[in-house]
Formats: sequence, C-alpha cells, structure tokens
Amino acid sequence: MNIIGDDRLSSLTDDILLNILDRLNVRNAARTSVLSRRWRHLPSMLSHLKIDSILTRRGSSQYTIRSLTIDFFLQDDDMISIGHAVGQSMATQEVEIADFTVLTDRDDISCNDDHLIGYGRQFMLFFDACPVAFGGLTHLRLENLRLGELGISNVLITCKRLQYLRLFNCDSGSLKVLQLEHSQLSELSIVDCSFERVELNSLPRLIRMTFQGWITFQDPLSLGYVPLLEALCLTNVCLSWHKMVKLSKFLVDTSLRNLKLGFECEKVGICFHRLRFVYLDDIPEGYDLTWTLFILEVASNLKDLYLTVWDHLCKMVTDEEDRKSHSYSEKKGVEWKSPSSSFQHRNLTTLVIFGFQSKDYMVGYVRRVMEAAVNLSDVFLYAKMSCGECLPIPRDKLCFPFTQRNQRLVNERITKGINSSALVSFKEGSIRADHLAKITFP
Repeated sequence: MNIIGDDRLSSLTDDILLNILDRLNVRNAARTSVLSRRWRHLPSMLSHLKIDSILTRRGSSQYTIRSLTIDFFLQDDDMISIGHAVGQSMATQEVEIADFTVLTDRDDISCNDDHLIGYGRQFMLFFDACPVAFGGLTHLRLENLRLGELGISNVLITCKRLQYLRLFNCDSGSLKVLQLEHSQLSELSIVDCSFERVELNSLPRLIRMTFQGWITFQDPLSLGYVPLLEALCLTNVCLSWHKMVKLSKFLVDTSLRNLKLGFECEKVGICFHRLRFVYLDDIPEGYDLTWTLFILEVASNLKDLYLTVWDHLCKMVTDEEDRKSHSYSEKKGVEWKSPSSSFQHRNLTTLVIFGFQSKDYMVGYVRRVMEAAVNLSDVFLYAKMSCGECLPIPRDKLCFPFTQRNQRLVNERITKGINSSALVSFKEGSIRADHLAKITFP
C-alpha cells in the first residue's frame, strides 16, 4: 500500500495505527515517524519494545507498555544508561511485562572461577545502579555469575514483581545451599548451577520448575510452601560415586500433576501420587521398559504416559575409556520396585512412545500397558526422532514399520489375544501439536 500517495492510513485513530506498528520490528516501526507530522509521535507510543533508545523519547504516556524485552552483555558500556531509561519508564507509566536477559561474552564451558567472579561483580554493579528497573522486572535470566552468599537473595528482594527466574551456570561461591523465597515467582529454572541443595522455603505462586545438572545427593530439593507446584522437569547427570536421587523424599506432599524426567541420569527412585502426566525422556535404547509399569501401579490418577527411547549419540559419552576417566556410572537401568503382575489401571487414556522399534521388548511392553490400562483409548508409536547434530540413520536401518503392511503386522503382534479397545497409530515425521506441547514443558 502506498502510504503517502493514497494516505487512508493517516485517517485512522492512534489505537489502530499502533496496533499495526506493533506488528513490525522496532526499527521499521520507528522509521514511520518520518512519513508525516501525523506519524511522528506514534513510535514513542508502541506497546511492544525490544530496544532502549526509544524510551528516552517516550516520556510519560497514557499507553501501557505491554512487553519490554532487553538482552544485555555485561561488557556493554551502555547497559547502565539503558537500565536508567527502563527505570524512568517504569516510574512514569505502566509496564506489564519487563524481561531482562543478562549475557556474558564467554560460554559456560570456557568460564573458570575468575570469570564467574568477574561477571558476578559486573552484574552487581549493574544491579545496584538500576534498582528501579530491576524492581519492575517480571522475567530475569542470568548466566555464568558468582553472586556471593547474599547476591541471589538481594535480587529476589529487589525484584518484587518477578514471575520467571532462570539461573544458568551460577553459584554463590562457598555457599552450597540455595534458599529461595518470593511472593510472585511462578516459574523457576535452575540449570547446571553448583548448588548441592535447593530449598524452596516459600513460593506460594510457583507452578513450574526445571532442575537440571549434576545432582549428587538423595535430597537435592527441599519443598517448603509451594502449594501450586504442578510441573517439574528433572534432568540429572549421574556419575558412579553419586547416591541415588529419591524423589519420593520431596514429592510426597506436593500437588504435582506433570513430571518430566530426563534419563541422562541412571539412579532415580520416585513416588508418583497425584500425577496426571509423566514424561520419561532420553531412555537409552535396549532398556527393559517393564519397570515403568510401577508408575502406573502407584499413580492411580495418571492419564497420559509419554516415553522417548533414544540413544542421543551427539550428547552421549560412548567411548569406554572416556566414561571411566570421567567416572560415568556403568550401572545400567533404574532402581525400582518390581510391579505387580496383575494390577489394573483405570484412568490412563493415552500412551505415547517416541522412538518405537518393532522389537520384542517394545512390542511386549506396549502389550503389557494395554493389558493393565483397561480404559486406554489411544497408543501413538512414533519413529525415532531426528537431531540436527546426530548422524542420520538410514531409513532401512530403523526397526519401524513404515509401510501399511508392516504396520498391520506389528499391530497384530501387539494386540493378539488382548481385550483392549485402544487404537494403535504409527507416526513418522512431524509430531502432533498436542503431543509436542506436552513434551516441551515447562
């Protein structure tokens, strides 16, 4: 549309024009200010911002900033001035969502203790200089920082509106126990951080939590007052000298509904009552899957059980000498109680397996679930998932029934002699949207 030649747009109200400009990136939206006097003031009224410079021109405005997202590098000389501009905007108008991501010029692998200390000091200078900006944040992501014993506590005290917090490769020096309290925090992600124990003392709005990394003790999490916690994602890299992580120690009194376990870990014990959804991720190929029947036995309200069976070679350490030198656990399998041979489950409706192979151990497992889950309605069996980093496996090397004839034969092997009304579907290629939404939480 020719805006200048046939200027019907300019006759529209500010609200409509702003709705149009909000769909552009900030640079293009800002350039519209040169079109005419009618457009000059509009970029300063945008409700979706991802840069800071426009804030200094915005001043006090009746138009709410719907979302403000800024990524900072700690080496950036302008970060404090940007923080002040953000703070000024927060002091003079409403900002619904304010999102800071603080990045470092080194990745986590190349960071040593000196780097963590240096980055921690730089961040605290930024933090102390911009209390108004941090006080208005709703989302904060930090990486590669050593914050000292009181650093994280000070962040939580100052960021009173904080709803989402992600800590990646962060620590507090000699402090091994991280204690968290916050009245608004609803989502928490702690990834590859050097804490032996995390204590969630009082997080009354916490709904989702991700806990990933080197978990070495039987009780890595202590859940205090977290009445709304519904979703937990736990991925544990376990070495031979680590103790078994017994999730039952801290899940017993929760209202957890959704649980995702990443099987980089090989030592997990768990108790599953109240669960509605369980996702077991990265189970190595060849594992006897019958142990997962224990989940059905103890989780009587479970409705959806998802499994990914996958030798993710780009992430796995497969060389025997390398595994020994890095103390990886050589004990394969997971320690569980033996399931009853005759129990019935009345609430499970959906079984989804990614990485299905038409081998006896998998066919037998699906049969066993269908026998136990008397109200099971759907079984979805996906071919092995692809990865951009792993070498692709030729189609003829995959033990998956790609043709309709082979699918019919495998289906007969699964259902022969079973009294079940469940529909078995074989899937390859893209994942159904509802299944993808389940496995990508939290």
